Amino acid sequence: MLSKTQKTRRKAAFAIALAFSLAFPLLLTSPAAAAWKPSKSITFIVMAGKGGGADKAVRFLVKTMMEEALVKVPFEIINITGNSGGDALAELQHRQGDDHAILFTLNSFYTTPLKKPDLKIDIASFTPLARLAQDVFLLWVHSDRKEINTIEDFVKAAREKGGEWVMSGTGTGAEDNLLTDFFNTMYGLKIKYRALKGGGAVAKELVAKKCDSTVNNPSEQAKYFEQGLTKPIVAITPQRLEQYKRTPTLNETGMAFHYYMQRSVVGAPGMSTGARQFYEDLFKKLFNSPQWQGYRKQNSLSGDLLSGSALMSYWKNEREKHRRWGMTIEVLQMLNPPK
Repeated sequence: MLSKTQKTRRKAAFAIALAFSLAFPLLLTSPAAAAWKPSKSITFIVMAGKGGGADKAVRFLVKTMMEEALVKVPFEIINITGNSGGDALAELQHRQGDDHAILFTLNSFYTTPLKKPDLKIDIASFTPLARLAQDVFLLWVHSDRKEINTIEDFVKAAREKGGEWVMSGTGTGAEDNLLTDFFNTMYGLKIKYRALKGGGAVAKELVAKKCDSTVNNPSEQAKYFEQGLTKPIVAITPQRLEQYKRTPTLNETGMAFHYYMQRSVVGAPGMSTGARQFYEDLFKKLFNSPQWQGYRKQNSLSGDLLSGSALMSYWKNEREKHRRWGMTIEVLQMLNPPK
């Protein structure tokens, strides 16, 4: 016969055993059960127009993911170009907590919020997923411009044409605009900047001779270069590019300057931990894949994979660099107006 105390202890032990037996299967299966996977199509926003470097990269990435069956749901690629990418950022910000919305970005990720504070976009609120590469810029002219083969030739021709020389680029206040300001400021030029919606449209403008020059990425001008329609004058890089060995860098001409553009994947603010981990793992696989490494080599892309806090730190540092650069250019323009 059990005493009252023994009965109480047995009941307590039974209750503990029952609770543990119920919980143990959950402990064994919870990591797998809790692993997030997309349950519907994923919206992949490109904050630039079709045919540009960002758009080409996204379409290549999605094609690779589908061919390798890395994702079981389809992607919906949408290009949002308004407000120099500001509308794209606003769209992603509006999708607070949406695990099925990601964005592929460039440096307008920094410049547009800086130039347009009324948009009230804080890039630190977004979810850092993966920096897949850093892209580069070259200064391009039409191949028919036989008199332009060096930066000195370019400066001479642009100076002679004055304010009628047109540099087409993507967006206002972003990468192409900043580089145009750089050439104007450092070489005393009056190049007129004309903003279009994407690098693909910019490249076509040069081929059609509707502008005098561009600072397209390699992927945007590649087919026209191969056809002999356009030619690079200088690469805005520290060293010569493997695919453009005959093209000197600005550094070689005595102008110590280079500029990179990020190719990063951004998640919506408030993305769940499970979704963030899913995308980080996904884009790590993509980064290390032979397909993406081949794409990087073909298009002169560089840079290590960054994600999480390392990518957020990179964003904040780059935002500060762009803020300082914008202020410096404005001061130099006031002190040294073009003649």
